[in-house]
Amino acid sequence: MEATKKSSKLGLRAWAAIWIAGLIGQLTWVIENSFFNTYVYDQIAPRSDIITWMVSLSAIVSTAATFLMGTLSDQIGKRRIFVLLGYIFWGVSTIVFGLTQFTVAALGVTGAAVLVVIMDCVMSFFGSMGNDCGLNSWTTDISTPENRGTLGTSISLQPMLATILGTVVFGLILSAFSGLVTPDGQNLRYFMLFIIVGVVTIVVGVISYFLMKESPNLIPSREKNFLKNLKKPFNFKLLKENKLLLYILLIFMFFFISFNVYFPHILNYFIYGDMSSTVEWLCGLLGMDSNSKELVAGALEAVALVLAIPLLIVAGRFHNKNKFISILYISIGMNLAGLLILFFSGLAGLEYGGALATLLIGMFFVGGGYMGLYQAIMVWLKNLFPEDMRSQFEGIRMIFYVCIPMFLGTLVGNFVIQYLGTEITLSYQTGDLSGYAPNFWLFIFAFGLCLLTFIPLGFATREVKKHPPVYSEE
Repeated sequence: MEATKKSSKLGLRAWAAIWIAGLIGQLTWVIENSFFNTYVYDQIAPRSDIITWMVSLSAIVSTAATFLMGTLSDQIGKRRIFVLLGYIFWGVSTIVFGLTQFTVAALGVTGAAVLVVIMDCVMSFFGSMGNDCGLNSWTTDISTPENRGTLGTSISLQPMLATILGTVVFGLILSAFSGLVTPDGQNLRYFMLFIIVGVVTIVVGVISYFLMKESPNLIPSREKNFLKNLKKPFNFKLLKENKLLLYILLIFMFFFISFNVYFPHILNYFIYGDMSSTVEWLCGLLGMDSNSKELVAGALEAVALVLAIPLLIVAGRFHNKNKFISILYISIGMNLAGLLILFFSGLAGLEYGGALATLLIGMFFVGGGYMGLYQAIMVWLKNLFPEDMRSQFEGIRMIFYVCIPMFLGTLVGNFVIQYLGTEITLSYQTGDLSGYAPNFWLFIFAFGLCLLTFIPLGFATREVKKHPPVYSEE
């Protein structure tokens, strides 16, 4: 039976689901990608290797979850149930993660670190189930080539808006609960943060289930054998036959290897690294105490990213005209410029006003470049994914976007911090611990790795000229 032709217009309920589930999902990823890392330094130990294990192993789990749940979603032809269950257990595991701070005294730093890594992996599994397999595949199901530029702009705005909102709102929550302690003196501010975010994620999963409607074009896979379906995306002949798709995924991979060298450590860089004196100076100017460092650090990141939002809106017009190559060259160039500014600012030892000015400029270029590339790649991939394997191909995307970059990028970042980082000593309930804080050397290593992005981009440019892609009407 021929599938019903999709309208290019999305209804109010669809847009509500896209923004509510999408934005809250991205906010929950902000917790995992940023505040889990500051939590480690604040509650466990000043050890970047714990963050490296968290990020790299959770990336592998996320990718595996996307393949398993994506295959199941394609096979049964359902997305809503994956959003519902994924978000509910995503929220529950976020709450449980907060309990790890109470295990340090009994298990020691190593034991608590192991639990932190395990719970992060559990969170990642359900996050991928709900957000990647459920929501992302559903947005592809209900979109058409005519509206993917607009839809892609909305979706690509969400990570940046979540970063802006999350770093500020989560900082406010941490500051608000800084005086809440247990009888034995343990601070509960992070525990309260994880409870609040977990509950909101659960509620949004339920709401989204009732807002979403399955696309009439989504039909169960004809192949009833789950294992055969699971192996389909690993048939890399599909990528060999579609060179453009392969080149785009390689652009994604090289760029995000560079990104993951510094991004998991960026808030710790503000709080404990080169920017720590400037953040403390700002706290003093604003009449805040040291418990507000996360809030000030998040606000610095947010201000720089807010300035980049108009760039994404302009870029969306180019996406509707399939001008992806131009946007990618501009985005990578901006990112490289920003990384150089951040490196030389740290190398020069700038503090206070000088450090603040160069930080905002550098973060503007880095953030604008990151979001411009992310937006272009996500829209382009939606046009190229095989129609009957969209959820499974989210797994392929996860390999190049999450698994490889997070594994390799965090290994490089950890190496840089361990050998070139700034030595620090922090006080905990169990005593003082020494470790290393991230510093400006992260940015020059990220710069070098980002240059590699031009290799697959050059091949993609040539492929588009030789074989211009045709985006069929759906």
